[in-house]
Amino acid sequence: MLTDMTFYAAAIPAVALVGLSKGGLGGAFALIGVPLMAIVVPPMQAAAIFLPILLVMDAVALWAWRHYNNRATLFVMLPGAIIGIGLGWATSTYVSAEAMRLVLGTIAILFALKFFIDTYGPLAKGEVAAAPERPVAATFWGTAAGYASFIAHAGGPPFQVYTLPLKLDPRVYTGTSTRFFAIVNAIKVIPYFALGELDKTNLSLSVMLLPVALLSTLLGAYLIKRMQPKVFYPLMYGMVLIAGAKLFYDGLKGL
Repeated sequence: MLTDMTFYAAAIPAVALVGLSKGGLGGAFALIGVPLMAIVVPPMQAAAIFLPILLVMDAVALWAWRHYNNRATLFVMLPGAIIGIGLGWATSTYVSAEAMRLVLGTIAILFALKFFIDTYGPLAKGEVAAAPERPVAATFWGTAAGYASFIAHAGGPPFQVYTLPLKLDPRVYTGTSTRFFAIVNAIKVIPYFALGELDKTNLSLSVMLLPVALLSTLLGAYLIKRMQPKVFYPLMYGMVLIAGAKLFYDGLKGL
């Protein structure tokens, strides 16, 4: 596997796309990563190879966005995320990843379409005011994000459903997202060890792909730090729409 060029032909683009996402360019890129690598290795192995890479990406992204954060958002979302990961671990044998992708995809598509209709549709009323922090909604969407991240590696859309309406500064939004998923991914190490997927072969492949992960994460951070809100938010909602369509398609195909 370490010398199989077919593997690297799929794995390098997959890791680069996830790195751009980790740098701040939206969750749609991250959703493409594992399925792309799963073309050449079994899906569970692809996810296992990605986990150490994600942890390193998280470390780089945390450094790149160390000055930007919204503690209030993390405070209200993380308890739900921890609950969601626990629920995912407990019910992973009963709920299919395909069903979860289908539900999340539907929610993400409707959420993104509402934004574009409200902003650019014939009945648009101009810019919508930023939403306040809402602890009940944050717990619900945080739980969904933690659960989806464990079951289907798809925690981005539920996180965005809650956070995008807050209309944070793009840099603060990205820094908050980086911290949230760094914590979620760190917690997910425990069940992966329990499943025996972090073996010598998979860890060796992870190490080989790390340079691509580091460079693409820094590139994503560089681009986002120079992006204005009027460009950033339509781009993010567009990414949610793409991510939702991808999740919906994968879920429908797998049922």
